[in-house]
Parts: sequence; C-alpha cells; structure tokens
Amino acid sequence: MNKKNILIVDDEIHTCQGLARALKYEWETFTAANGKEAITIFEENPIDIILTDVKMPGMSGIELLRKLKNIRPEVPAIVMSAYNETETVVDAVKAGAYDFITKPFRLDDLDGVLKTAVENGHSLQLPSTNKTSNAQLPARSQANKGSENSPQIIYKSMLMEKVLRTVQQIAPARSSVLITGESGTGKEVIAKAIHAASTRANKAFIAVHCAALNANLFESELFGHEKGSFTGANEKRIGRFEAADGGTLFLDEIGEIDATTQVKLLRILESRSFERVGGSETLYSDVRLIAATNRDLRKMVQAGEFREDLYYRLDVINVELPPLRERREDIPALLQHWLIASVSDNQLNVKGFTADAMSRLCTYDWPGNVRELRNVVERMAVLSHQEYIDLPNLPDHVLLGDQQLSTQTKIEEKDKALDVAENEKVLILKALKESNNNRTLAAERLGMSRRTLHRRLKQFGIT
Repeated sequence: MNKKNILIVDDEIHTCQGLARALKYEWETFTAANGKEAITIFEENPIDIILTDVKMPGMSGIELLRKLKNIRPEVPAIVMSAYNETETVVDAVKAGAYDFITKPFRLDDLDGVLKTAVENGHSLQLPSTNKTSNAQLPARSQANKGSENSPQIIYKSMLMEKVLRTVQQIAPARSSVLITGESGTGKEVIAKAIHAASTRANKAFIAVHCAALNANLFESELFGHEKGSFTGANEKRIGRFEAADGGTLFLDEIGEIDATTQVKLLRILESRSFERVGGSETLYSDVRLIAATNRDLRKMVQAGEFREDLYYRLDVINVELPPLRERREDIPALLQHWLIASVSDNQLNVKGFTADAMSRLCTYDWPGNVRELRNVVERMAVLSHQEYIDLPNLPDHVLLGDQQLSTQTKIEEKDKALDVAENEKVLILKALKESNNNRTLAAERLGMSRRTLHRRLKQFGIT
C-alpha cells in the first residue's frame, strides 16, 4: 500500500523532526521550518495532507493555510497550537482547516485525526470555485467512538478532557455521583459514560426525569407498588430501584423532588433497602445512584428546600459540566457532528458551513448549550436550500446576538420606563411585522416555539 504524503510545518526544528520520525512508518513525510519553504514543497510535490503549527515567525500557520488553499483547496489541513483560544480556532476554521489540535497531544490521537482527514477529505473538501473558505471539521474530532452502551462524546477542549478523565477515574467506584451544570450541557450523556466505563456496564442503566413525573406518583415510580395500594393500582408494579438492581439509576433534575420523597431516598442510600408503596416486605437493591441538577443545591439547602443530609449523600463525588460558551473550541466539531446527523436523518444535500456562518456560530453564546446547538443545526439544515449553510440561514437570535441586545439597550435608553417584558413585546411586534403576521415564521425568528409565542401574545394582549 502506497504511503500518503504529509507536509509538516513547524519552526521548532526538534518538534518538526520528531513528528517526521514518529509518522514515517505510515506516512511519506516532508518537513518545512517556515511558510515560504512549505509553499515551495507543496507546489513541487503531491501532498495529501498538511500539518502546520500556528505561531511561526514571518508567515503564520493561518496565513500559510490560506495560501496553500488557494493552490489546491481539496487538500485537508490540520492546524496545531499550544494555545486553544477561541479566536485562534475560529481563524483556523475560516482559513479552511479540517481540524485543530492542541499541544501537547498523543501521537495515537494525531494519527487518527490525520487518517480521518485523508479518508474524508474528498467528501468534505472545499468547492474549488468558492474563494471564501468553507469551514468544515470532522464529526469525531478527539471523540470517543461511541456505541450502544457507551455514548459518543464530541470534544476538543481541556475542560471536557478534565471531565472525561474524572469519569474514567470514578467509574469503577460504587459511590454516588452528583452531576451539575446548566440545562443542555449533556448531564445524562456523562451519566451514561460513567455507567459504560464501570463494572456495571452489562447491567441496566435506567433514567428518571424527576420534573416530568407527577409528585403523587413519584414514590411509586421509584419504589414500585403493590396491587390495590391506591386507586388505579390494579396490579403490582416493579419500581425503578428494583429494575436497576446491579446497575445504575440516573435521577435527572433531582432538585425537583418533594420533601417526603427526599426522606425515602435518603433511607435507601443509607441502607440500600425500601418497601413498595402499600407493601410491608423490605426489599434490597444494589444500585449505583447518579443524580443531576441545573439548580444550586447548596442554596436550596440553605433555604430549607432540600435536605442537607440527602445533599451530602448525593454529593459524594461531584462532576461539574462547563457551559458551551466556556469551551468554544468544541463548537466547530459539534456543529459538524450534528450537521452530519441531520443530513443523514433527513436525507439532505447540505455539505457544511461557510466561513462567515461558522464564525458567527462559534461566537454565539449558546445559552441552551449543546441541546440548543443540536436543534439549531437541524433546523438550518432542513430549511437550507444550498449546499453550504450561510448567514441568511442562521436563526435571527443567533445571527443578531449582540446586535439584538444593543437594540434592546437603545430602547431602554429612549424610554427608561420600559422593562424586560416591554422590550420582549417590542421584539415580538417587530418579528410579526417582518413576517407579515405569519406566527410560525415570527416564532422561528424569535427562537421560540409557536406555542410559547402564542402564550406571549395572550400575555401582552396582542391579537
């Protein structure tokens, strides 16, 4: 099998030569110490992939990438840097980088990224007729492979690297885990990852979303009930603790359970025993409990809304998930991952994002985190009639961002009496006007569901 040609560019001679030695067994290596030398080699040899550092004297790696893309845009390029600032990642993406990796990195990880880039380079390549680089990154950049039992986690940031190291470290233990973080950060995904890496992986993983259950039935849901124990209990039911015996029980939004259930939950954590509702038989269950919340349980304890003893039983090990705005270097790979999923699910012909669209998506704060990103990508993919998602395809709340906030600020300066609700009313009226009173379109422009818009209209008395 013929080796593929890789061009390695780094002004640190030892790094450059070290990479060449490490890769020479599977790649035909070419090395350059600066941008000018790299361009000459690139023009004279059939290079299959580029690996370049960012910070170099004279011509930076980003500038070099732009020049090489003008020569042969179909050749994938990997940018490496010891700095993972958002601006650097965005600049690399806009220049047409296929991937961005942060030093130091493992050679096994680098080899996987290089092979993926070469294999997918033609399907993800930039259109040669478009002089504006279209930013596209591989869907599984520095991700675990994922399976039915182990979820795929897309990440590049050191923050998520730290989270996953913690997952590997705590997985074999039996201790309870409390996962905290904003809504949409992927708490259930991390819970599944802990289960998958544990000795309980071949047993059940059962998830219970506490806020979605009726408070009166929650106890029955967790502990089960005997036939005839209450109206409607026509047969005996096995609860979630019983069903998860030997495995993992995940209680999402744990801060929503009532005081009575808190007491019973504390008991089973301390004694591993419980009774079904309406029953007298004491049952035992070997369950590893993982709980999650987007609320501050400490403050709830101080306010008397959550039992202090239960809090400490749950918070034996804490895993805190960072919001997406604090790990922006993960955004390009997440965008591409969910785009590929949307294209596959909906049989679409969308290939990627323009540089302008990618840049805006990377700088948006994503208050709904990964869940919001996933939904926005699917909506853009379905509604786009072009091969590449561009700025006009972005929802207004993503496209405007700070501009929308600036508009609200100007409204407040013009009339200090306007409060947040009045500002929202003004924006809703503006969206209705711009959409010719089409409420579905107005809701899309505002980034809310049609049902939410209907409630707001009713609240503001708009007919």
